[in-house]
Amino acid sequence: MKHVPEQTQSARIARALADRIISGEIPPGARLRQDHIAAEFGASHVPVREAFRELQTQGLAESEPRRGFRVTEFDVAELREVAEMRSSLESLALRHAAPNMTRAVLQEAEEVTRHGDSASTVREWEAANRNFHRLILAPCRMPRLLRTIDDLQAASARFLFAAWQRNWEARTDHDHRTILEALRKGQTDLACTTLARHVGWIGKRKASVKNADPRETYEIPG
Repeated sequence: MKHVPEQTQSARIARALADRIISGEIPPGARLRQDHIAAEFGASHVPVREAFRELQTQGLAESEPRRGFRVTEFDVAELREVAEMRSSLESLALRHAAPNMTRAVLQEAEEVTRHGDSASTVREWEAANRNFHRLILAPCRMPRLLRTIDDLQAASARFLFAAWQRNWEARTDHDHRTILEALRKGQTDLACTTLARHVGWIGKRKASVKNADPRETYEIPG
């Protein structure tokens, strides 16, 4: 059997666990059991511990003294913090990306937006939405900033999946089209202002709980 480098293996484990945490498959507060995960991935404890540390860096897991790692909880205060940080950092990235924007990038972003508009599941929509943001921000050529934004978008996705576990509602993203049109016309200020408002807005909706009263949930639309 070909040996898989521990760094590559730890990254693979971290990606798989992050996807489960973001989607809600592994719920907030759940323990991450090192032995079970090592057995599942056929790995030693070393890459599993490295994967846990990566999840901690992303804000998806936290270490507890003598108890190992568990999935972080999240609340409305964190939701507001994530939204405000995305608003500032994504508009900064877009301002630096705009001078390097190409027609090909804008066309691909338009196609991704159309795909998101016709998404039949929340997971499909979230993937298209995140792809849109990555496409228009990548030309900023600021890798550290983009890594931070990527972690914040992952946090946003956790709220999104929690709010839309059932009864996904298809939507047309008018803000995305406004941003693209502004970028095509060289209206960088308008594009950045629209993006900042888009990711910084926090919506409220009523989520019905079976055999219980409706509860209010929050979401980030972008």
